[in-house]
Amino acid sequence: MTVSQNQLEHDFREVFRTPHPVAVFRAPGRVNLIGEHTDYNQGLVCPIALDLACYAAIAPATHGKLRVYSAELGETHEFEIRALASLSPRHDWTDYVVGVAQLLQRAGVEVTPVDLYIHSEVPRGSGLSSSAALEVASALALLGNRGMDRLELAKLCQQAEAQFVGLPCGIMDQYASLFGREGTAILIDCRSYTHSEVRLPSNLRVIAVNSMVKHELASSAYGQRVAECREAVAELEPFQPGATSLRDIPLTVFERFQDSMSPIPRKRARHIISENARVLDFAAAAQSGDLPEMGRLFIAAHRSLQYDFEISCEEIDFLVDTAIKIKGVHGARMTGGGFGGCTVNLVDPSAVMEFERRITAAYSGRFRKTPLFYDCEPSAGAGRFTP
Repeated sequence: MTVSQNQLEHDFREVFRTPHPVAVFRAPGRVNLIGEHTDYNQGLVCPIALDLACYAAIAPATHGKLRVYSAELGETHEFEIRALASLSPRHDWTDYVVGVAQLLQRAGVEVTPVDLYIHSEVPRGSGLSSSAALEVASALALLGNRGMDRLELAKLCQQAEAQFVGLPCGIMDQYASLFGREGTAILIDCRSYTHSEVRLPSNLRVIAVNSMVKHELASSAYGQRVAECREAVAELEPFQPGATSLRDIPLTVFERFQDSMSPIPRKRARHIISENARVLDFAAAAQSGDLPEMGRLFIAAHRSLQYDFEISCEEIDFLVDTAIKIKGVHGARMTGGGFGGCTVNLVDPSAVMEFERRITAAYSGRFRKTPLFYDCEPSAGAGRFTP
């Protein structure tokens, strides 16, 4: 954490000059350890909430508007409260706030005039879920002292991103931001909306590496992969009657009938079905402290994303291929939606400095970009921010 409540309140008043009391809410980003693109297939994921977070400071106002300021961009935007329900996306960062406000209204929550100050430490475009952190922080701020079940709030924020922003995402990011636990990963079942803790070995550091690239293909390809997974279900359902998602397809059924599938749906199904199995295997390996097996599963997951789901890119593959050759690195893989963003790496604590040195030298030498490193300490989930 690099910001204090007092600093946030001070900065808020510098922008809005309000006499009203200020409340501050915090929602963390997340790094997904394993289980990529399985969430919208009702599958399994294993993220950790980060100490990198989005903070939303809020105070009541009398101007009849939802007035929002981004500290990172230095921008203020205003939306009439009475017009919230009819607003359309602007295709900028405010869509995440307005979308949440709309969904809260539909859920029967009165959204009153407020000033809202956003300060986020979660780097945008990194695959560490800055959007979900913004959604959850904004939702908590707009709710204030009015309670809402955490699962219902996670679903509401997911719906805001899917219905208003237009990205057909699963629930992992919002769920992890709300249910994250300090000191542990969580294994989420995205069908039952339940989770269990996965304790990571103490002799391990989780290091995310930001490639500093995000290819434009990312957004369009995400929706395309969602559609391709639906096609895969349709092709496999005759062999597994009643299947509504790839979660319903056993590996044995897929292996028996995969040759009858179209090439692209077959590849997408192979990734999702095998990835769900890898999540369970990873959780078991983590609980038993089996670092070599955890690393093997990381690399297998990346190759599956690289070749079967086809959402990696040259920069990310280079970071993974470089990392796994460094002594003390147990495994590496891409994390997030794809086509850039971050890799996540399992590193021996004694090897972190050498890992960062060698990755920086190799990556900057090849791509003329300096990667950023994040030490991913499992953090508590979202809530009111107090000193």
